[in-house]
Amino acid sequence: MNNLDSICVFCGSSEGNDMNVISEAFLLGEKMAQQNIALVYGAAKIGIMGKVAEGALQQKGKVIGVIPEFLKLKEVVHQGLTELVTTTNMHERKMKMHDISNGFITLPGGFGTLEELFEIITWSQLGLHQKPIGLLNIGGFYDHLLFMLENMVRRGFLKMENYELLIVDSDIDQLLEKMRNFKPMQVPKWLKSDRT
Repeated sequence: MNNLDSICVFCGSSEGNDMNVISEAFLLGEKMAQQNIALVYGAAKIGIMGKVAEGALQQKGKVIGVIPEFLKLKEVVHQGLTELVTTTNMHERKMKMHDISNGFITLPGGFGTLEELFEIITWSQLGLHQKPIGLLNIGGFYDHLLFMLENMVRRGFLKMENYELLIVDSDIDQLLEKMRNFKPMQVPKWLKSDRT
């Protein structure tokens, strides 16, 4: 059983146009707070990011925002967070998010969200961490992405055990339960690292 006392949520800094995505993001924040799971995220009060944070804060949850200095000028930083961590660049931001989280959940978003998801799952594949990585597939948002990943497996570019590192569900409670029960794969000796 994994100790999920902090989860990093990757999601859009835009709200998109699907009210179901907006409400589910808020609900995820609420449920995390109710289960004493600290939210680690990108520190904005706008977009889906802001909805998750608001959901957690309304339930008096712990919310830690992590943002690089240069984005403070472009993104609207949430002023009501439990803690705000400022980094010098994007790479340091992602390392900090990784270090203070026991798991990861990806919600709908754009290029940045996908980049964060694929970097963290690549780190898992390489044995740099053994933390559960969830994908909340709200309203089938990620169906085409999952089809692409399955095609990578069929064509021999992605091993099934690496594909299965991604924990997928459309229901928040079921996703959290799967993440708690996640068993990391055995990393080949040639890929073993001190960062586990």
